[in-house]
Amino acid sequence: MLQWGRSSSLRRLERTFIEKVPEWKESKKKDTGELTVLLEEERTIPPKPHFTNKANIKDESIYESASKDPEKFWENFANQLYWFKKWNKVLEWNPPYARWFVGGRLNISYNCIDRHIHTGKRNKAALIWEGEPGEERCLTYWDLYREVNKFTNVLYNLGVRKGDVVTIYMPMIPELPIAMLACTRLGAIHSVVFGGFSAEALSDRINDAEAKLLITADGGYRRGNFLTLKHIADEALQKTPTIKNVIVVRRGNFPVKMKEGRDHWYHELMQDAPSYYRPEPMDSEDILYILYTSGTTGKPKGIIHTTGGYLTGVYATTKWVFDLKDDDVYWCTADIGWVTGHSYIVYGLLALGATVIMYEGAPDWPERDRFWAIIEKYGVTIFYTAPTAIRAFMKWGEELPKKHNLSSLRLLGTVGEPINPEAWMWYYKNIGQERCPIVDTWWQTETGMILITPLPGLTTLKPGSATKPFPGIIADVLDEKGNSISVGGGYLAIKKPWPAMLRGIYKDLDRYVKQYWSKWSKDIYFTGDGVKRDEDGYFWLLGRVDDVMNVAGHRISTMEVESALISHPIVAESAVVGIFHEIKGQAIVAFVILKEGNKPSLEKEEELKEHVVKKIGKIARPEKIIFTPELPKTRSGKIMRRLLRDIAESRVLGDVTTLADPGIIEELKKKYEGKE
Repeated sequence: MLQWGRSSSLRRLERTFIEKVPEWKESKKKDTGELTVLLEEERTIPPKPHFTNKANIKDESIYESASKDPEKFWENFANQLYWFKKWNKVLEWNPPYARWFVGGRLNISYNCIDRHIHTGKRNKAALIWEGEPGEERCLTYWDLYREVNKFTNVLYNLGVRKGDVVTIYMPMIPELPIAMLACTRLGAIHSVVFGGFSAEALSDRINDAEAKLLITADGGYRRGNFLTLKHIADEALQKTPTIKNVIVVRRGNFPVKMKEGRDHWYHELMQDAPSYYRPEPMDSEDILYILYTSGTTGKPKGIIHTTGGYLTGVYATTKWVFDLKDDDVYWCTADIGWVTGHSYIVYGLLALGATVIMYEGAPDWPERDRFWAIIEKYGVTIFYTAPTAIRAFMKWGEELPKKHNLSSLRLLGTVGEPINPEAWMWYYKNIGQERCPIVDTWWQTETGMILITPLPGLTTLKPGSATKPFPGIIADVLDEKGNSISVGGGYLAIKKPWPAMLRGIYKDLDRYVKQYWSKWSKDIYFTGDGVKRDEDGYFWLLGRVDDVMNVAGHRISTMEVESALISHPIVAESAVVGIFHEIKGQAIVAFVILKEGNKPSLEKEEELKEHVVKKIGKIARPEKIIFTPELPKTRSGKIMRRLLRDIAESRVLGDVTTLADPGIIEELKKKYEGKE
């Protein structure tokens, strides 16, 4: 294999290639960090008058006023919460460290529950839960208040105190948000670990946080199978010396081993627990939770979020982005084990006194129309889901949603990764029936709250674009040197602090500075994402910078090539990676899932390659297309392109423990190597 060097033979090869491929000339220029913008999207969808007339926000001037005085803007939202003691200063900014609402004291449990039971919402549904097998539970705000108070006393009686860390490893059942809110009432720090993680992943997170107590369940349901959470927890607990007590919720009547003196049944502890616990006044900057996210080094990063600024940020964005009304029935399909569930199932929604749907299981169990059946059954008005789910719905066909009455829906949202324009349009037409605006939201575990998003009563939508920064958020597109790119592609950067921003990486502040605040200067947050800005100032997210390909001098986003492929009527989903190429630096390999009823063939491969050329140009023509029934995804639905690169370059595979289906890797290797 030819290696990069400055030999005379390589120089002759380059000259030959320049004559055949003029684009190669551009590869000699210095990399500035700009991304080549290939895909153009010209469709626009202005706000519908029937929506705008009733919208919470419909005045464009809010962007200008928020930009002029961001601190006052955020302070107005903070004033809508209940504080035991008001702050002395809105923001203290010593880059890269921020303190919001300095000196203020509040309690999140009080803001999410207590204040509602005194304002006429005592008997309003707070959580409507449906288990995968079909059970139903409805907890009013009074029910939630009673359960949270009792469980706070349970935690206190087991020795949990303010500042202690409690790890929560549970399925999507009401006891999960109850446990979170009980921690906030007591002043304990919670660390929720997604219920699909392995024993090793759980023990790593418990040990890093030095958690004192674990809350788990005997198990949970997923696609008709029972997840043995207590059994997995027992394996993890063999290596977690800091855990003194384990509380086990009985989700089903499943056999488990209970260790005497350490393990306790939730229902037994709750029987005689006192029904009131006075909420602990917390400093605005006290740690609320630690949430672990995967790091490029393989060691999980414990992202720290604090109390006052975080609640203000999620409260503000929930109210404006989702245009929340008192009679809405809101459903976010994320798991609470991820930040989306923290911010936009539990804290943002309950702080506003909303009615929230919780569903335990998979979208295709027992049938592929489960989501649409739930929307019809409960009259869901706001539906927030991931692009990866939408692409699965596309693959399954539009006949399934047509079987159900989805007329209750008034607003749709997407979260988790950039959405391809064709997936956006499918969602708009088949689920929203061309009357529901779509809020395509960009944010991260680290940001805590939505930062780039439409405001549904105000923003003209462009399929595939997250549109503009939320009022009060100062975002920019920068090149490698930190210069602003007015139109074109580059790095997404945030130039001013925002209330829900991370406050550090737990026990690793050096890594916090190095990873997020050192690319340009300590007052500019590096998101790690590529983005392009169009002539109207709209932002188009292009995925992680790590996923950018360098093809013959062009920095091309995997997102754009994937979008081009998905725009073909036979394609349901695609994942694109760049692999080493002797001449071009990198070549494009695409992994493609076809819609049902279409069979792979060499003719279809050529057809799709030419379709990409037609949509975005010859430079983006895939070198190879691999047809596959599935893609390697994390349990949160994100495609693991790193593993696809490993397969395509015949490297030793990296960590696969976070995959929803590790078996797909071996199948893909066989397909790539032509053994299937």
